[in-house]
Amino acid sequence: MPGFEVFSVVFLFAVILATGLQAWLYQRQLRSVHAHRAQVPPAFAEKIPLAAHHKAADYTIAKIHLGRWALLYNTILLLGWTLGGGLQALAQTWQTVLPHPLWLGVVVILSTLLISSLLELPFGIYSTFGIEQAHGFNRTTPALYIIDKLKGLLLALLLGGPILTAILWLMQYAGEYWWAYAWVVWMVFSFFVMWIFPSVLAPLFNKFTPLDNNELKQRIHTLLQRCGFTSRGIFIMDGSKRSTHGNAYFTGFGQNKRIVFFDTLLKHLRPEEIEAVLAHELGHFKHRHVQKSLLVSALLMLGGFALLGWLAQQPWFYTGLGVKQVSLPLALLLFVMVMPVFSVYLQPAFAYFSRRHEFEADDFAASQTNPADLIAALVKLYEENANTLTPDPWYSAFHESHPPAPVRVAYLQSKLATT
Repeated sequence: MPGFEVFSVVFLFAVILATGLQAWLYQRQLRSVHAHRAQVPPAFAEKIPLAAHHKAADYTIAKIHLGRWALLYNTILLLGWTLGGGLQALAQTWQTVLPHPLWLGVVVILSTLLISSLLELPFGIYSTFGIEQAHGFNRTTPALYIIDKLKGLLLALLLGGPILTAILWLMQYAGEYWWAYAWVVWMVFSFFVMWIFPSVLAPLFNKFTPLDNNELKQRIHTLLQRCGFTSRGIFIMDGSKRSTHGNAYFTGFGQNKRIVFFDTLLKHLRPEEIEAVLAHELGHFKHRHVQKSLLVSALLMLGGFALLGWLAQQPWFYTGLGVKQVSLPLALLLFVMVMPVFSVYLQPAFAYFSRRHEFEADDFAASQTNPADLIAALVKLYEENANTLTPDPWYSAFHESHPPAPVRVAYLQSKLATT
């Protein structure tokens, strides 16, 4: 069984290496936040109180501790599903009930995902009702938490079930190049979900009401006209229903775009600061960041499907991961499970391009509004959301899609001299 031994050892080594890397990054972040907890960084000394800085540090430290335990737990689960024979046992159990290969594959994958979600649930519960509650952010009730989970499960079945069935059918009956057809189907499905998200999916979880502040609405409409941006409306989302964290975002694409502000955001920012935040978001639109991200995602998905198409034909891929027989549905499941172990090293590249997009959006915002207003808005958001002001550079490079607070504020301050 040389193939089994070789790939099993390779996989186990990759798991240990990836887990060790993440643990090292957590330790670096923990050390950095601890080391700077006693004093507000000079750039923020006059803007953020020491008590708020302490809160951000303690909040970050609590999340790191939870993240480290979750990392260990998820690593054990991954090894249990693969080398421990969990997937093999589950597939054999269902095979006695559902002999048809297509429906067997659908049920095995869905049941695996359901069991995994249930096993990971304690960490989600502790994050919401432990960490978020202790630091004053949580407003989710246990009843609402359960309802959200049930809605998410129902949507996963209604949307995920059909697309999963379609992909498995293509894998079994579409021939050698099934992976190319599956990629096309997946991309069509992804665009469909993006299209219906603003008007169909998002309202299932939150209430969206049109902006009724006439002064702010006029300010925003003027900015939109100046930037050549059209949308289906400006909406306020009841984010305070679940959390005190504030945010703003664009959703949808084409003619179905929406601008969404959390109600918690509007409570803390002045109109000119809200305009600056929106100008930043419009910068993403002007620089076509969404389209660029979609293109990169599409190419990566194509490469992923092609790689899966090859791996699904290799017996060692199954035996090396604890599965005794060649099974296309299990190939898909194994691929989804193990790819993060090998792709973790790509995270800095993705984070780099994301942060570069943020800088470009800040440039645009500075050209359309006063950079001082965006700085003021960001500082308020850092304080309200308890974002650490002293992240470790390596941890940030792997985990943060936005530039670290000191770097971003310094960048915007450099714009003040040119405006």
